[in-house]
Parts: sequence; C-alpha cells; structure tokens
Amino acid sequence: MTTRPHRYVAAHEQHVAHRYTVHYPPHPPREGDPHYRDFEHFRRRTRDNAVCHFAERRHGDTSECDGTLELHHAHVEFALTNAVDLALLEADYPGIGDPETVGAWVESADNLVWYCARHHRGPGGVHTATASDFEAEVYVRGLIT
Repeated sequence: MTTRPHRYVAAHEQHVAHRYTVHYPPHPPREGDPHYRDFEHFRRRTRDNAVCHFAERRHGDTSECDGTLELHHAHVEFALTNAVDLALLEADYPGIGDPETVGAWVESADNLVWYCARHHRGPGGVHTATASDFEAEVYVRGLIT
C-alpha cells in the first residue's frame, strides 16, 4: 500500500458572517437595577490595576490590545438575568440559584472581566467573534481583522 504525501491548503482568507436573533426577556434599565451599584463598586475598586483579560491569557502580551478597558459580563449579561434557568446556573455556580440573589451575582466579580475595547466589542472581540474563533485568537496572532 502506498501513501500519498500530505498536502497543505494554501493560506487564505475567508469572510465570515453570522446572523441570528437573540431573544432578550423584559428587563429594567441598568440604572434602575439595585445591583448596578455592585457593578460600579467593582469597577471603581479594580480599574486602576485592571488588565485586558485577553492580554492576561497571553501572559501579559498587550500588543494586540487597543482602546479603553471595559467591563464584560463573562457568563450572563445583565439583560438576560430574568431568563436564566436557575437550576442550570446553580449546577455550575453553586449557591446562586435563588432568584433573589442571582442579580447580585450577575453584577459581581464572579461574572465580570476587563477587556480592552478591541477585545470587547471590536471585530475579533468577545461580543463579535464566535466563541471558538475568539478562543483561537488567543493563540493565533492576527486571526481576525
């Protein structure tokens, strides 16, 4: 049996577009949320020493970071709080399955990370790229432009 040599696909670019609908439940404005003060407290307490989480994952390399640091809800966005399946959330984060305390958790350090504007809302940011592409971007320089 003969084997063929491995062939490589030439380097190439591929345009990727995703279009879907996110179903946000009814929710109050952030400013009216009683836990918003927790978010603001975390911001004030941590911003002076904050580093983009993307750069932290790259062992301090901020060469692809750009823009002001912004807080990101890492697991559950504020606007989704009213739609969270508390049993599923409780399984991953024990102790927060109570509807009276989940709002406080959403605005807490356990659900907040800092990203520079590029890695938060830019073309390759956590709110823009697919989860797999955003994760790969940590290890592949210049993956998304």
